[in-house]
Amino acid sequence: MYIPSLGNTHSLETGMENMAKRVAIVGAGVSGLASIRCCLEEGLEPTCFERSDDLGGLWRFTEDIEEGRASLYKSVVSNSCKEMSCYPDFPFPEDYPIYVPHFQFLEYLKTYANRFDLLKCIQFKTKVCSVTKRPDFTVTGQWEVVTLREGKQESAVFDAVMVCTGYLTNPYLPLDCFPGINNFKGQYFHSRQYKHPDIFKDKRVLVVFLSTTGGAWVISRVFDSGYPWDMVFMTRFQNVFRNSLPTPIVNWLIAKKMNSWFNHANYGLIPEDRTQLREPVLNDELPGRIITGKVLIKSSIKLVKENSVVFNNTPREEPIDIIVFATGYTFAFPFLDETVVKVEDGQASLYKYVFPAHLQKPTLAVIGLIKPLGSIIPTGDTQARWAVQVLKGMSKLPPSSVMIEEVNVRKQNKPSGFGLDYCKALQSDYITYIDELLTFIGAKPNLLSLLLTDPRLALTIFFGPCTPYQFRLTGPGKWEGARNAIMTQWDRTFKVTKTRVVRESSSPFESLLKLFSFLALLVAIFLIFL
Repeated sequence: MYIPSLGNTHSLETGMENMAKRVAIVGAGVSGLASIRCCLEEGLEPTCFERSDDLGGLWRFTEDIEEGRASLYKSVVSNSCKEMSCYPDFPFPEDYPIYVPHFQFLEYLKTYANRFDLLKCIQFKTKVCSVTKRPDFTVTGQWEVVTLREGKQESAVFDAVMVCTGYLTNPYLPLDCFPGINNFKGQYFHSRQYKHPDIFKDKRVLVVFLSTTGGAWVISRVFDSGYPWDMVFMTRFQNVFRNSLPTPIVNWLIAKKMNSWFNHANYGLIPEDRTQLREPVLNDELPGRIITGKVLIKSSIKLVKENSVVFNNTPREEPIDIIVFATGYTFAFPFLDETVVKVEDGQASLYKYVFPAHLQKPTLAVIGLIKPLGSIIPTGDTQARWAVQVLKGMSKLPPSSVMIEEVNVRKQNKPSGFGLDYCKALQSDYITYIDELLTFIGAKPNLLSLLLTDPRLALTIFFGPCTPYQFRLTGPGKWEGARNAIMTQWDRTFKVTKTRVVRESSSPFESLLKLFSFLALLVAIFLIFL
């Protein structure tokens, strides 16, 4: 049982270590909302500070650019399909498209906040100025949080802090890398300033992205047989298969698959470095634009002149009116001292991307500071569930020396030699990472056990898409609707596209093929589980 706290002092549980009660949450984006929800689930008292006037973070479109937040343009659509990018216990509405436009994504987030009564915990138009340790931090683990609202500063003491500001906070504009840019007489700006296409009418526009990144794999949202790309690529079976193969073989298979849509070499897009996994460009229209001459792929920039650009490996000047620097973002924690979280080389010293490895008390967690090859929503939700269990004292962290050593090993970016090579800052294997966190809180699905008690569910989990519902099948925050959501995921996926009734025909050959497929499935199960 809990012993009630007095004033701002910390809570205690009989026979256990100090536990957090009052939790400050910085940011009301997708990870901030998940953190509020997880705190409420576990009986904590969250207070979320959001500097803007509404929730949604990245997904809130505004005509004006806001400090400390990435900016959407009008036509943004999600890169991850709705079944793969939802909160694990809250599917998207069935009438939403498979890939969701930003305004509907924001509606979903607001519906989620209303469903779980999260708005009562959010203070809007409130900027977090500083988060500092209390003088008695080594004993209490408490933090002093100073905020600014309507010109007035306030200070409050919290037992724990969850930082949910993400990694898309500060636009990265490396102008020093582009000789002559100061002589350019046209417009140039970071892509966060782009809102509408009108300014580009009848202009020659250079987008500094593909032209400088040494190429990239381009994939379509519409993947094999018309299925969403991530529902095909993100399966436990595929993950086990990839991670069991040497990296060069995996890279060869990936290249072969990427080129099955179009030959990247013929379009000038093939990556120069194919030994590491680069973030793929998800774009359904780019090959069509290239093949019709609307888009030209160039090498890196050698020199910017008054009204033109000279590219490497070609003496010809290309007339340019506008340069858009789609050069990404950096992140920082201006309200935290470097002794708490230090950012260098594009990453922070965080154990499992969540906890500062050196703190005497594990009462500060960073949620959503990771780039998995999958959706950030279920990733952040899982991080928050684990973090809350740690804050309560129900889940223990290793000694600081162990955590620091793991963080240092990760910073060295040494490839394992198997599976995909995640060597870029903040990159992580989506399924493997989430499974690890689920294991910490006893929430990872036990496929061997399920194979005996619910074989249909076990097979769907292993061979089907690794949808977020799997993450709340068991453990703290278990969702009773998880099994049904998993078994009906394909129905929800294509309900919105089946707007015309089509009679399906079957043939003896198809029946025979299904039989052989079933037998092959049994063989695969035997080889993997036995």
